[in-house]
Amino acid sequence: MTEYDAVVYDLDGTLVDLDVDWNAVAVDVREVYDSANVDPPSDGLWDMLEAAADVGLAAEVESAIAAHEHDGARTSNRLAHADELLERSLPAGVCSLNCERACRIALEEHALTTAVDAVVGRDTVATWKPDPEPLLATVRELGAEPERALFIGDSARDQRTAERAGVDFEYVGEGPSGV
Repeated sequence: MTEYDAVVYDLDGTLVDLDVDWNAVAVDVREVYDSANVDPPSDGLWDMLEAAADVGLAAEVESAIAAHEHDGARTSNRLAHADELLERSLPAGVCSLNCERACRIALEEHALTTAVDAVVGRDTVATWKPDPEPLLATVRELGAEPERALFIGDSARDQRTAERAGVDFEYVGEGPSGV
């Protein structure tokens, strides 16, 4: 780890396992579209999130997703990499597709807050993963350069984010999960 000045972790599937039924989230977000009499681009949660701003539903969609994430963060399970985070001496951050408040709730629930110097969630900056900006914002907040940082995650989206940001990447497990 000596070749890095900072390490950034994804949250869900990496440090904790959020207790969220993503299918139920998609149903609730679909209801936001239905209540507004707007046809969603698909029934896919991330498709509906991405299209929400274009149809004037960004705040409502974000609120629906965040409510599930907040609850799921409170009842999340701690994963093995959380212990690794506590043992690291490098500045550490979290860069997540989850909303920032859910990240902070999960970190608090699992006594990880003191080990994390920066938290960037889906709603912290104007874009979200796999756009590189959330990861770059996290790295900047840690006072590191992208080429001197490591991003640890569980998904192909995390890997794409790291590649686009010029940050080294490592999977928490054998390879990508579903997101």
